[in-house]
Amino acid sequence: MKKIKIAQIGMNTYSHSKEIFASLKKQRDIFEIVGYVLPESERERLPSKVDILKDYKELTLEEVLNNPEIEAVTIETDEIYLTKYALMAVKAGKHIHMEKPGGRELEDFEELIDIARNNGKVLHFGYMYRYNPFISELIQKVRNGELGDIISVEAQMNVSHPIAFRQWHETFKGGVMFFLGCHLIDLVLLIKGIPNDVIPLNRSTGKENVYTEDFGMAVLKYDNGISFAKVNAAEIDGFKRRQLVVSGTKGTVEIKPLEEGVSDIPYGMRTYKKESYMPQRSDNGVKVSSEVFARYDSMMKAFGKYVRGEEKNPYTLDYELDLYKIILKACARKD
Repeated sequence: MKKIKIAQIGMNTYSHSKEIFASLKKQRDIFEIVGYVLPESERERLPSKVDILKDYKELTLEEVLNNPEIEAVTIETDEIYLTKYALMAVKAGKHIHMEKPGGRELEDFEELIDIARNNGKVLHFGYMYRYNPFISELIQKVRNGELGDIISVEAQMNVSHPIAFRQWHETFKGGVMFFLGCHLIDLVLLIKGIPNDVIPLNRSTGKENVYTEDFGMAVLKYDNGISFAKVNAAEIDGFKRRQLVVSGTKGTVEIKPLEEGVSDIPYGMRTYKKESYMPQRSDNGVKVSSEVFARYDSMMKAFGKYVRGEEKNPYTLDYELDLYKIILKACARKD
């Protein structure tokens, strides 16, 4: 089948731009990389990241946008520029994969959604947990009714970021809730739907005299219970406590850790607890360890299928807009 001609716009400081480009390189049966653009002085600012681009052609932004043979682009600039370049690309008729969750301004994001809706181009976001095989299996259990009525979703994504990284959180309202908590809000909405209310509880740990919002928490209120998303960027060995717990009237599923190991070779573990009135029993459940999987490869493979029309993107533009609005609510601060 004909390969998708694609270009990458930008590299980012703390997100997954290098890994996304590496995945494109690996999946040569799907993608033909035409080149890349570094529109925000990335070559000077991020020399360790741009090294992965060395065997490919550097293009101008105009060369990418005006070339009809380039069907798709990956938008991988720093988060504050994401929607800016995504708007340029979608107006030029390109299919788009972009970092999550979008830029800082709702109006710009709404315009992006509207244009993609009108021209029918794929708009795909880098929420990597959507492609975690255990999470996919869990969501299928929820939709099949195997867990009964879902009472609550508890999602945590902890990490220990260095000082400079946590200082960078001031770039966004909500800090780490915007940067990482968006992944968790996505999971809660996929399982529970749109909440009645969102209560943001974002704070600064003050660790190492850093006073950005490096501790994020949001409570999502539903008719039959509450769910929460919690992120701590200053937790020692926090990566191991990334977890998702879904409680239903017929059972509970726990995925812990969500991932383990280096970021591009994550693992998963699932504990499925069948309904029981004797929770103290050690045999109350089934524990399964995952095979090794690459989080970015499955994500970009799915993007390729959407661009080719082999599959329909299950994450609709309406859903992406609703998700973005809920993320913004979770990033506010209430005392």
